[in-house]
Amino acid sequence: MAGFDPEFADIRFGCGLSPVVGRSSSIDGILDGLSAPDDMAAQFPIEGFDQFRDRMKAVAVQRRILRDNRGSDIGNAARKQRNVLNRVARTDKGKWLGQTLLRRSYTPHGFFERLAFFWGDHFTARGKQGLVRRATSPFIEDAVRPNLSGRFADMLKAAVMHPIMLMYLDQFRSVGPNSAFAIKKAGKAGMNENLAREVLELHTLGVDGPYTQTDVTQLAELFTGMTFHINNGFKFRKDMVEPGAETVLGKTYADTMNRAPVLNVLEDLALHPATARHIAWKLAVHFVADTPDPALIDHMTQAYVKTDGTLLAVYAAMLEHPAAWQRDVMNVKLPIDFISSACRALAIPAQTVQTMDENDMKNAILTPMAMMGQNWQQALGPDGWPEEDSEWITPQGLSGRVRWAMAAPQILQPQLPDPRDFVTDALGSLAPQPVHFAASAAESRTEAIGLVLASPAFQRR
Repeated sequence: MAGFDPEFADIRFGCGLSPVVGRSSSIDGILDGLSAPDDMAAQFPIEGFDQFRDRMKAVAVQRRILRDNRGSDIGNAARKQRNVLNRVARTDKGKWLGQTLLRRSYTPHGFFERLAFFWGDHFTARGKQGLVRRATSPFIEDAVRPNLSGRFADMLKAAVMHPIMLMYLDQFRSVGPNSAFAIKKAGKAGMNENLAREVLELHTLGVDGPYTQTDVTQLAELFTGMTFHINNGFKFRKDMVEPGAETVLGKTYADTMNRAPVLNVLEDLALHPATARHIAWKLAVHFVADTPDPALIDHMTQAYVKTDGTLLAVYAAMLEHPAAWQRDVMNVKLPIDFISSACRALAIPAQTVQTMDENDMKNAILTPMAMMGQNWQQALGPDGWPEEDSEWITPQGLSGRVRWAMAAPQILQPQLPDPRDFVTDALGSLAPQPVHFAASAAESRTEAIGLVLASPAFQRR
């Protein structure tokens, strides 16, 4: 089996090759990048949820004015202002996609950006209506990026208890059936098991994990009380808590009427052996192959267990294992990976992306990505985007990739490179001879660049 190779490392574990950013130097160098300052977030900023919550407050003000003045000039003005706030948030969501592409285009730590997407997908969350439909990027800035190299338990707590997750899975209105709130409402409020089920099935133990429906219900009862207030963010309401102790996976959590039991159960779930294997498997599938070598998963699982779920150790176990460097099995790039690696190979100017208006971003990135099968931050369910190559290698998906490869580069990079140089910029020594030939024999520079990007060699990582 092959070992570390800087070009292959940047293609498989990073954001692709670049003509202006140096190659990875070693496995240690890749791992060191996970603990380095988040310079890309500073250079290409995306607002966090506290700032986004100011938008929510502004919309709430206009909603109240509209409610109290419906049919009047004041009410009509409030409706217009609410619509403006929603439109600005929609536009800014597109700009945040642009910032994400620029982070991937210019980062010296591509593994970091890839992990940010991986964990954002693992903890899929978005608002369901109105303004909060645009809050996924702020959620990732808060819950994911600061926790990439720490303990999985800490990321789990940050993601599960985040207001956007509470809203996405309807936890913020889940009420214990015997709580003071439920009694007061006389049966008009009920408990929701969505978050409890997804925490067990998707976030920790896995769909085949050692839990039962009783565990789901008990965890849902334990989660009651977790809600959200627009002025303060996360809020724990004692009057919504189901009274009594709860037992999850054989362990009983005391009725303390605060969030301590929630933190304790999330800690225990994060340290469970089934969680260790589930996380190792998901990482290996995403970065290495649809059916990764069982020895690789075993090695990563052992690292997780030995370090109490320290993610940096799990990543190190993956990168040090020979199976991670096999070239005979390569995953198909997801649309976001395909587009961003193309942007990186083209060294797209930051100003070109940052000055795009809403229609430009829609035409150049959002609509083509949707044609490839990936509506940005709109996964169909809490299980996120599929990993199987077969989900992305479809007639429509391939057509979308080819059309984008032929049309978008000249929009994103007005000064297209020499195609003969671009082959090396994009694929390095991994470029097969037919791709070199296609780049040199094409009738135009635009066509040549498109052929390189559309080639099977560029489509895989």
